[in-house]
Amino acid sequence: MKRLAAFTTAIMSAVCLASCSVKGGESGTVANGLGGGYQSAVSVTIGDMSAEGTVKRFGEGMWEIEFESPNSLAGIKLSFTDGTAEAEYKGLSFSVPQSALPVKAMMLNLIEAVDGHSKSDSLKGEENNGDIKISGRLEGGDYTLTVDKNGSLKGFSMPNNELTMSFTENVPISGLPEETSAADSETESVTASDTADSETSTAGNT
Repeated sequence: MKRLAAFTTAIMSAVCLASCSVKGGESGTVANGLGGGYQSAVSVTIGDMSAEGTVKRFGEGMWEIEFESPNSLAGIKLSFTDGTAEAEYKGLSFSVPQSALPVKAMMLNLIEAVDGHSKSDSLKGEENNGDIKISGRLEGGDYTLTVDKNGSLKGFSMPNNELTMSFTENVPISGLPEETSAADSETESVTASDTADSETSTAGNT
């Protein structure tokens, strides 16, 4: 009797595990949300190093990433436009042809994968937890591009390069890099001006 009860319990546990497990391996299709302009918060892991920042896509071939952490990378901005890569830090900048960068360069692989898939009407891949994982191969190695149910960028990984990128807070943007930067600066100036006016008014009331 005890053996029967144990067997029944084991079978029920297995059935529950199978029915409650994450579905994966099935083919899925979603609308393509990789085109156009948008920005996302990004978390990057390359080997033992981790970093946080913001990635912006202005259009095909026009990307930007600015790091916020760790301290050794904070404030560095990398821009990719018209086949040129530019690095900026504290008012200093230099540029090189993208062709001069190593094939394993993180952003070059991300740009090539996303821009390549952005031209399709829809995105097809392996469905997992509501996301779609798209596998492919670049000169830099094999990759997996992950999009959410809206087809928006959610993840990018290259196991052979020990690279994992996760994207959150995806919001649309418009305009070219210079225009977007100018708009950000104008917003900061207005905010600073409003703060100063508020402080002056408070001081007067005091």
